[in-house]
This record gives sequence, structure tokens and C-alpha cells, in this order.
Amino acid sequence: MSWEAARVVAAGAARPLGPLSVPLSEALGCRLAAPLTALVAMPGVDVAAMDGYAVAGDGPWRVVGHVLAGGTFHPGELRAGEAVEIATGAPAPAGAEAVLPYEQADVGPPHTGPVTVPRMRAAHGVPAEVWVDGPAEPGRHIRRRGEDIAEGAVVLGTGAVVTPVALGLAAALGHDELLVRPKPRVTVLVTGDEVVQHGLPGPGRVRDAIGPFLPGLVEWAGGRVTGGVRLPDGAAPLRAALAASADVIVVCGASSKGPADHLRAVLGDLDADVFVDGVAVRPGHPQLLARLPGGALVAGLPGNPFAALAASLTLLAPILHGLAGRRGGASSRPVETSALAGTVRAHPRDTRLVPVRRTGRGAVPVGHDGPGSLWGAALAEALAVVPPGWSGEQVELIELPPGD
Repeated sequence: MSWEAARVVAAGAARPLGPLSVPLSEALGCRLAAPLTALVAMPGVDVAAMDGYAVAGDGPWRVVGHVLAGGTFHPGELRAGEAVEIATGAPAPAGAEAVLPYEQADVGPPHTGPVTVPRMRAAHGVPAEVWVDGPAEPGRHIRRRGEDIAEGAVVLGTGAVVTPVALGLAAALGHDELLVRPKPRVTVLVTGDEVVQHGLPGPGRVRDAIGPFLPGLVEWAGGRVTGGVRLPDGAAPLRAALAASADVIVVCGASSKGPADHLRAVLGDLDADVFVDGVAVRPGHPQLLARLPGGALVAGLPGNPFAALAASLTLLAPILHGLAGRRGGASSRPVETSALAGTVRAHPRDTRLVPVRRTGRGAVPVGHDGPGSLWGAALAEALAVVPPGWSGEQVELIELPPGD
């Protein structure tokens, strides 16, 4: 199957997951499955926007009480000529027409010139017969109920990404949970008797380089790794591991046709539907996509690290985009194209994925692009898609997962 066709098949095989109500702590990065509405108005009541005095009518005003943020409301309604000492965010008394800030207030006892007195001290109350005067503009420094957001207002539409700021907004509007398209759950199976997880590999052994990069790639593409298993070679361990509860099961290795590659046979035994069995791409030809009878998708990646990365961007990323409702891709940007500023040899039959860096002259190949090495991909910003028989025209660039 061609590289382009494999990408289309992968995207088509991923049906968006059904909406799920999740706690705010689990919603980050998901997309809203319903509009986000205000369960409460902001502010919820008329509140002071400054520390000072809530006043009614013309001054001077007699101070008749004080109100703190989070404290009890001032009883009754302010009459003309009355004031209540008030803190920022405290509920404004009924009848308050403005807040006179401390900085503009003259405070003193009645029938004397202005004197400076301490500001509000809740523990001691308000001194008897204190008066205040100053320039109070009608409506100034009072935030009226709902002036920022009215109760019931739609603040974010369906499909919006839940960012850290959106989480804060949702909490401020009274939400404890959000209805979202959940992140697809991904289980990673690393196969191979020769693969070791820690330390220096001995003779005939190799360190696992695929397992470490997959969680970040999965997160970037809209999913989350919820399980990981290290498997020895053999059909029986692989068959048992494919029973994992997940939306996508990624099998690293075992997707080729060698004597230790059992994925195809196991999928056949399980009556899985195979959509992709090999892709005309270098590196990464022996990749596979299937659906198990229970509904989970299986992405088979080659055992060579750069080949596995190429297969992840060919099949796994489009799958996760679709399941998470991100049909536009991880960054929802249009297709990027560029000239290639360097020597690249096209393959006569297969698409080549070449690590490149962007420059003012075009995309420059960085080299070190053998299927078993991630060096070139680690140096690169993108992979250039070089079609079969390429003769110098502009090529598509596939973004690599960023480090932040």
C-alpha cells in the first residue's frame, strides 16, 4: 500500500470516541464534546472593584458598617448619605452607587476637618460616627452581577481544546467535570528477547529506544499511554497481551515476516480485521494496522527505532488524531511544503521520509537516517516526504513532536 493511502486508511479506521464526563484534573488537552456554559454569573453578585467605601447619594457620607470579601452581606439597603467600608471583591450593599477608593477618601469624625484614620480592621469594627468624603463617580468601581459573564452564557464552543486557562475558566464558572472527547488509551507492547530496558546492552542485545519515545508522541497526537508490557518472543505471550483494555495497542517489533515475528499469525487467530499490511515507505515498510473483534485498534511498528518512528507518524498519529476528534492533526495546521536544499536520492517505488531542518534556502537533510538510528530524527525539526521518482519539486513536511 502506498504511504498516502495508508495515512488515509488509518484516519478512516479511527472513529471518534464517544463523549465522556471527566473531572477537571483529567480534561487537560481534550476537546469539548459540548459547549462550555456559565453555571453562575461572573461576578455572582455586585462586588467592589477597589478597597474603599461603598456610598449612596451625595457626600459626605456617614460610615455605617464594613464588609469583607467572603464575609456576611451588609444588612438592609444603603440610604443617601451613608457609606460602608468595603474590601475588593466583597459584595456591594443594596443601594450602593459607587465605591470611593481609600486613596481618594477624606475620613474623619463629624463636624471637624479631615483627619487620617486607620483603614478597615475587621477585628475592631468601624469607629463610631466616622464620616468620609471625596470624589465618587456614579457606577465607578462596582462590578455588577454578570457584567463579565452572564449566567448561562456559552464561553467556549464544542471542539475547543481544554487548555490550562480553559480549566481555570471552567472552575470559575462552577464546573467540577467537563464533557469531552477523551484521550485514547494506548497500551504499548515491546517485544523481543534481544531488547533490554536498562543499562548497557550485552553482546547480541539492544536497548529499547522505541518505548521511551512513544509516550511523548502519543501525548502529542492526542492520546495517553495507560499501560506498557515487555514481552518475550512468542505467539502465546503476544496473544495474551492483546487482550489489554485499551483503545489502541501498539506492538513494537513482531510486525515483519521473520521467524520471531508473530503478530500477523496471532491477529489471524483472533479474527482481527487487517486494514494495512505493509506500506511502501522507507524506512518503516513492515508496519501493520488491524482492528480486534472487541474494537481495539492494533498498530504494528517495526523493531528498528527510526523505522518505528516513521510508522508511528504514518499510522499511529492519524489513528490518535481521529479517536480524539482531531481530524486536523496534532497542531491543526495546514499541510506544510518546502523545497529541499540538499542532495536526496528518491526511491523508485517507495516514499522516503527524510529528517530535515528548516532554513531560508529550504529544508536541509541532516543525514544519519538509517532505520536503526534515531540520530538524524533527533537533530531534525521535521520529516520530508519524498515521493517515488521525485525530481526536485516541493515536498510535504511532517512535524516531529516538539520537546516542550
